[in-house]
Amino acid sequence: MRPCSSCSCLRRLPFALYLLSTQLPRAPTRGSAEDAEGRSLWFPSDLAELRELSEVLRDYRREHQAYVFLLFCSAYLYKQCFAIPGSSFLNVLAGALFGPWLGLLLCCVLTSVGATCCYLLSSMFGKQLVVSYFPDKVALLQSKVEENRNSLFFFLLFLRLFPMTPNWFLNLSSPILNIPIGQFFFSVLIGLIPYNFICVQTGSILSTLTSLDALFSWETVLKLLAIALVALVPGTLIKKFSQKDLHLNETSNASHLNGRKAM
Repeated sequence: MRPCSSCSCLRRLPFALYLLSTQLPRAPTRGSAEDAEGRSLWFPSDLAELRELSEVLRDYRREHQAYVFLLFCSAYLYKQCFAIPGSSFLNVLAGALFGPWLGLLLCCVLTSVGATCCYLLSSMFGKQLVVSYFPDKVALLQSKVEENRNSLFFFLLFLRLFPMTPNWFLNLSSPILNIPIGQFFFSVLIGLIPYNFICVQTGSILSTLTSLDALFSWETVLKLLAIALVALVPGTLIKKFSQKDLHLNETSNASHLNGRKAM
């Protein structure tokens, strides 16, 4: 019964988001009452739209803080639940609306919760579709997961920290790879902190920003890559020592068997 309840909530999310974005309360300072009534919002696709949306929501936030908070959370979860690209714009928007630290906390929590909802949806309905459309990618990822099963969490952390990893594909394929949901959740929560931090910090200076190229510059990619490589170190050590212990155990067992044979 519990999966059905979650599923029902997810189905209602797009409709609830539509109502939230179209039935806006009257803005305190922008435009007339006629302009405010029936106004709708949109998902930004470039810097100009992002800046305009930020200004609109800042005005609403002065007297409707809870409403803007609920609207932002609903939009973020909608994108994450259904693996829709564009969350980076919402990360930047979080920095502009809520500041660098609250925005970072909010994005990390929403990313983790939304990705987990996507995991559950894929587990219930999407396994066959993912395998049908991406058989080679699933097979490759499956082999890598099995190779790193002894240090799975650090491997998942590396994948999240690595700047070129398609997070939406990891969310959809993780149930197929038998990745425990607990490890999945915390790998998302921790692994996306650096990227979320960069996006939110960019949003905190959105009014003076002239381009979003900083989010996708080589400098940013190299920083994230360096962090990802650091995350591999604990997993490599665990794998190395576990293999060493396995080798010692095999040697001990072989000696024990040889001793029994000699008797």
